[in-house]
Amino acid sequence: MDKTADNPPPHKPRSRWALAPLSGLSKTARWGIGGALALLVAVIVFLFIFDWNWLRGPVSKFASAQLQREVRIDGNLRVHPWSLSPRASIEGLHVGQPKWAPPGHMARVERIAVQVKLLPLFKGDVVLPLLAVEKPDVILLREPSGRANWTFGDPNKPKGKPMKLPAIQHFIIDDGQLHYEDLQKGLSFRGSVSSNERAEGAERGRFRLEGKGELNRAPFLALVTGGALLNVSPNKPYPFDADVRAGTTRVLAKGSINKPFDLGRFGADLTIAGQDLNNLYYLTGLALPNTPPYRVSGRLERKGSLYDVTALKGRIGDSDIGGKVAVETGRERPLLTADLRSRRLDFDDLGSLLGGTPSTGGGETASTGQKQMAGQMQAQRRLLPDSTLQVERIRAMDAKVRYRALAVNAPNLPLRRVSLDLTLDDGVLTMDPLSFDFSRGRLTSQIKLDATGKTPRTDADVRLTNAALQDFIPIQTGGQPAIEGAMAARAKLTGYGNSVHRAASSANGSVTMVVPRGKIRQAFAELLGVNASKGLLLLLSKSNKETDVRCAVADFKVTDGVLRANTIVFDTGVVLAKGTGTVDLETERLAFRIEGDSKKPRLVRLFLPITVEGPLMQPKVGVEAGGAVAQGGVAAALGALLTPLAALLPFVDPGLEKDADCQGLVASAKGKGAPLTAAAARTAPNKDD
Repeated sequence: MDKTADNPPPHKPRSRWALAPLSGLSKTARWGIGGALALLVAVIVFLFIFDWNWLRGPVSKFASAQLQREVRIDGNLRVHPWSLSPRASIEGLHVGQPKWAPPGHMARVERIAVQVKLLPLFKGDVVLPLLAVEKPDVILLREPSGRANWTFGDPNKPKGKPMKLPAIQHFIIDDGQLHYEDLQKGLSFRGSVSSNERAEGAERGRFRLEGKGELNRAPFLALVTGGALLNVSPNKPYPFDADVRAGTTRVLAKGSINKPFDLGRFGADLTIAGQDLNNLYYLTGLALPNTPPYRVSGRLERKGSLYDVTALKGRIGDSDIGGKVAVETGRERPLLTADLRSRRLDFDDLGSLLGGTPSTGGGETASTGQKQMAGQMQAQRRLLPDSTLQVERIRAMDAKVRYRALAVNAPNLPLRRVSLDLTLDDGVLTMDPLSFDFSRGRLTSQIKLDATGKTPRTDADVRLTNAALQDFIPIQTGGQPAIEGAMAARAKLTGYGNSVHRAASSANGSVTMVVPRGKIRQAFAELLGVNASKGLLLLLSKSNKETDVRCAVADFKVTDGVLRANTIVFDTGVVLAKGTGTVDLETERLAFRIEGDSKKPRLVRLFLPITVEGPLMQPKVGVEAGGAVAQGGVAAALGALLTPLAALLPFVDPGLEKDADCQGLVASAKGKGAPLTAAAARTAPNKDD
């Protein structure tokens, strides 16, 4: 029998602390703890009964001071803090315009609701289970000076970092309205913005952000879709697809944001297509050249303020294009750097960079506007383009571009390769060099366009060296060139205007062309003096007999867009031709008169000066008949008074014309800048040769 059952242990009395927990404390300590507990209870009770609308005034005043414009909360301010994912909402939010802008609101939102997870905050991650914006109405403005209403604080501070949003697991924009007016870029947008996750259909569960409206009165649509937001994590890439259409321009992107939603770090496979690269200015802010229709693709990586496009490839007009492009935006002006190449360049596509148009025939790729302009210029027999230089765009960015074309499709020109090194710095554009390699010879240009002043100024220094005359006058007889020889030229011009035509119309400077020695089919040489007896006879007999080109020099002074000939000399073994004339770059018309005199006796010789007149695109070659008519009248009188033999006297050429001073002419041309090699200059014959 268990004795312990009959004799239970005595009951142990409770301690005084257990019966009265605060009995061992001093009176002061008991009052302190009691007060703290009372305060805690009071805070809890206060939070339950607290009306958060009491803070609308202080919050509005604080926000107004920070944003330097009026901020109001006209509706309710609600906070639900008792959760691991507390929520807050603001109704009737009004953000005014800065003082310099027209009166009204910058942003007006019917309701904003946000929810945040507390536990990820301890790891430094911000995760929003909900961000909802209901009926936002936003007006964004930028002045021509660049001042913008979305810039808060000191506008002279360096540009801020790229936008970085927290990870959002449910993002709603309901019935948003956006008006964007950028007077600096000439950009205007009015449209709507909305976002949500698809609850049904093929894209069920995918996030969808859509904006649509008009961009500069052209239809605009931007659609961004991505993976479901519910499981978004700050540490996992977020995939997205983007489709942007602005007028005739379309941009497609498929990529991912490295760390949602840090918009300063993402990558995408990019495809861009449109009618003119210049139109991308409205989407990128970059001053790109005018081009024919294009389609290019590449890999885009954004690294903070740097946008890097690699593996670029595609077509612009009828030319292929490849290489890499980068844009640095964290500067006073964006800097574009590019290293580009074409395996085969279509020459018409190059002309469009200067505002020119492709030819209207031959199946050339061109936009509707380019075709219309080409038709107008052809109807007007115009050559120099009048497309206006967009000065404001050039001043707003910098650039360093290297371009090489390894082959060129240029009908009627012996063009083989093109090289361009371009620099744009603070409104000054320099092309040094812009080079064209021919089958023989090279044309090298240094061009500087200064757009910092009210009227752009263009300085051009163009040199042709070691070229072959027969490549530019491809006439052949019996399989041999009708004319051949080395050729050099130089043009130094300065003009003012915001188009090629306007700059040319005001140009001042000089133009010099030289052929120090060569060969010409004698039939053509005789025709320089309109020698009917010899030249036509040789042509009709298909004679390949040649004579020397002792030298040919054309030297012009250019004043206010008009080239006036100082010297025009074409000296051959049988005829010395001299000329006068002008080329008006404003009207694009020329007028030349060439007189040739035989160096040998000819039985029949008509003293008929050759004329070349008309538009630059379609000049007409003719002869002045007046001299022949006068000579014919004298002949008739002599025939009546003397003998029939005397009728031939006015047409007899004694052949007393002497050789030109070729050595002096060539030396003079070289002194004026014609890029003749020393060897070429020495080949010019002496006066007494």
